[in-house]
Amino acid sequence: MAGIYIHIPFCKQACHYCDFHFSTSLAYKDDLLQMLNKEIGLQKNYLGSETIETIYFGGGTPSLLKAGEINAIIDKIAKSHAISSTAEITLEANPDDLENKQVLALRGTAVNRFSIGIQSFFDEDLAWMNRAHRSVDAEASVKRAQDAGFENITVDLIYGYPLLTDGKWKTNIYNVFELDVPHVSAYSMTVEPRTALAAFIKKKTEPALNEEQSASQFLYLMDTMKQQGFEHYEISNFSKPGKYSRHNTNYWEGVKYLGIGPSAHSYNGDTRQWNISNNAKYIKSLLEAKVPAETEILTETNKLNEYIMTSLRTRWGLELQKLNAISPGASASLLKLTEEFLDKQWIRQENEIIYLTQSGKLYADHIASALFF
Repeated sequence: MAGIYIHIPFCKQACHYCDFHFSTSLAYKDDLLQMLNKEIGLQKNYLGSETIETIYFGGGTPSLLKAGEINAIIDKIAKSHAISSTAEITLEANPDDLENKQVLALRGTAVNRFSIGIQSFFDEDLAWMNRAHRSVDAEASVKRAQDAGFENITVDLIYGYPLLTDGKWKTNIYNVFELDVPHVSAYSMTVEPRTALAAFIKKKTEPALNEEQSASQFLYLMDTMKQQGFEHYEISNFSKPGKYSRHNTNYWEGVKYLGIGPSAHSYNGDTRQWNISNNAKYIKSLLEAKVPAETEILTETNKLNEYIMTSLRTRWGLELQKLNAISPGASASLLKLTEEFLDKQWIRQENEIIYLTQSGKLYADHIASALFF
């Protein structure tokens, strides 16, 4: 099995914290969509003969696309790959895009899962982030999708930023529970270089982020989600039993995937490649029938470190036997480095599997990097 990611690099406006590749101009939209379809054909051999189990439209803002444009992309994929009859097909959407007409039109496509970027239910917070929607759109978009028959829905929330008091964070979480969605992704606000937020903090027009606030709100999130019957199956992801994101879970389990579009990444077990992050250059290259990508051949060390990073983030943990399958004897070397984290109770070992504890999840990236080969 394998997955396909489609990057739609257009947004109505730029969120202050976002460093994903996108453009607020739709000038190249039609040309770029044509080139997405062309790249699908040119990349048809990257995954071998794997059946496509998941398709994910990310961005950017894929909900800016018309239903017919989405259908055209899925049809092109079907010409180059075998798509499972039970494939999970996800569309990232902004709440303000999911008006009744758009939701009903999307019901006529193969899309069967929405990822809705709510982020907050407070207008002042959304304005601070420079989001295009407002709180009233958030609740309405989820209900419209549910009324149209979409049951597989996830929503995004953000925590750890100056305006978000603990009281507001509690309200955001419980508002999501009231909406009865089966999946939640929650991310700590980060300051990425070359974003508006980074510039504001550098100029001291906005305060720096508070790590203690972020940690406290993350701990509250974990406890509250557990009480409501959600499984914490990856650092940033919570779901009702059996409602995991199949596409993202495959990333963490090392399943092959093909990335289509500017800035999209691909992985087939032996190589990793990434497309150029420039719409005009992406289009120009594909007009010449060239995929604008750089490729890295993965070494044994690359594969070990990638497995450590991804597996530790999940509820299934790091299996020492899988580590040894990549490089015989690797587990012995890794275990020598785990003593410090065992003493701090940041990790625990059961049989031949290493897991992060709840407190260890606060330091997931630090722990993984310390265990790298």
